[in-house]
Amino acid sequence: MNRRSFIRIAAAAGAATVPFLSSGEDAGDGPIAFSETATRRLPLGPNTKLNQEIDMDLGAFSISLTVKNLEASRSFYEKLGFKTFHGDAAQNWLILKNGSHVIGLFQGMFDKNILTFNPGWDQNAQKLDSFSDIRELQRKLKAQGVELMSEADETTTGPASLMLVDPDGNPILIDQHV
Repeated sequence: MNRRSFIRIAAAAGAATVPFLSSGEDAGDGPIAFSETATRRLPLGPNTKLNQEIDMDLGAFSISLTVKNLEASRSFYEKLGFKTFHGDAAQNWLILKNGSHVIGLFQGMFDKNILTFNPGWDQNAQKLDSFSDIRELQRKLKAQGVELMSEADETTTGPASLMLVDPDGNPILIDQHV
């Protein structure tokens, strides 16, 4: 696939960005070699909701899994190379890591798996020097018409959380601990 074909396919699929070509960039039909750090904005139509650039640094990402048996789940994920990173099995929750991948196991705490973002944390749960506060993220989401299931108290500072649900019913938790 050449660059022009890739850009046409990405634009037709509604992509807001495509990777830059790395060294030897070809403006036309050259091979695609992606840079991991840069993106180029695609021109999107006026009816496309993704046509504005919105800074939404959500922080560290993990998946929070609801499990029936914490020990069985821990044992299973250890076979995939995950190791216990944090948590308290006596309180029915553990956080597992494999490299930068993070999975939370929660028994009896919620009904569905949750996509979780932690503003202010890196993937090792260490505080970042600079980050987007959850209240700022909340204002941006609301300005875009995103319906929130729960909100952070905008009169406070520090730890707070909010919840939303994607169009397919998947819960998303934005949970700031700092």
